[in-house]
Amino acid sequence: MKILLFGKNGQVGWELQRSLLPLGELITLDHDSPSLCGDFSNPAGISRTIRDVKPNIIVNAAAYTAVDKAEQESPLAHAINAQTPGVLAQEAKQLNAWLIHYSTDYVFDGSGDHPRLETEATNPLNVYGESKRQGEKNIAASSCSHIILRTSWVYGAHGNNFIKTILRLAQQRDHLDIVDDQIGAPTGAELLADITAQIIPTISNNSPDKSGIYHLAADGHTSWFNFAELILAYARQFDMPLTIKPDALQAIKTINFPTPARRPLNSRLNTYKLQNAFGLSLPNWQTGVERVLSEILQGR
Repeated sequence: MKILLFGKNGQVGWELQRSLLPLGELITLDHDSPSLCGDFSNPAGISRTIRDVKPNIIVNAAAYTAVDKAEQESPLAHAINAQTPGVLAQEAKQLNAWLIHYSTDYVFDGSGDHPRLETEATNPLNVYGESKRQGEKNIAASSCSHIILRTSWVYGAHGNNFIKTILRLAQQRDHLDIVDDQIGAPTGAELLADITAQIIPTISNNSPDKSGIYHLAADGHTSWFNFAELILAYARQFDMPLTIKPDALQAIKTINFPTPARRPLNSRLNTYKLQNAFGLSLPNWQTGVERVLSEILQGR
C-alpha cells in the first residue's frame, strides 16, 4: 500500500509520519518539499504530484489554520482549505484511491449545548470555518472514496498550540484572562494520527460504505479556562518557574475578549458514528493533555 501524506510538518502531520509508517510505503510532503510539490497554493503542482506518485491513500494534514488572519486573507484560506482539497478529491477519484481529510468544529455556529452530529446543518461564523466547510463540500462533490474527520481544539508536543501559549505567557505575565464560555474537547494530534492509522486498514479493504464525514475528538468536554487551569497545575507539579500566581487566572466571557474572527461557544462533537463504524473507544481529554504536558515539561 502506498500512502501520500501532505502537511507533514504540521501538528497532525508530524504525528502521522510516525503512525502511518508501519502501514506501507509512505511519501511525506510539506509546502516547501524540494522534489515533489506539496504547496497547496499551487493546485496544478499538487495534481502533478498525485499523478506521479499514484498513491492508494491520500492523507491531507495540510491546512490554513490562522483563524484570525484568515479574515484578511480569505482568498488564500479558501485556496488551501477548499480549492486544493477539491483537487485532491478529483485526483483520488481518478486513481480509485481513498482521501483522508481533517476538518473542524468551526463549520458549526456553536449554538446550543449538545454534542453536534455529523448530519446537523453547518453555519460557520468566520472565514476559516467557511473555507473548511467548502473543502468538505468539494470533496463530497467529487464522489471519491473519502473520510473527513472533523475535530476540535487540537494540540501536540510539536508546533504551536494553546498548551504552549499558556506555558509561555505564564512565565511572562502575572495575570491571565481566559475565556470560560467556549466549551469543547481538547484533542491531541497524537490521537488523531493513531485513529487515522487504525482506520486505514479497514478502508483499504475497499469498504465504500465507510465513506463520509466523522467526528473525532477526545471524550468529555471543558472550557478554555479549565483547560488553562489544568495546564498551570501540571506545570507547578514539574516546578516550572512561573510569574503568574495560582489565584491570578481570571475567567472572562467571549464578549469581553474580542477577536477578528468570531468563535463558536459550543464546540462539542458527537463521536458515536466514528466509534461504531470502526470499533473504537476514545480516551478522555485529560489523558492526552497530561501526556503531552509531561513530554513538554520533561524536555525543557
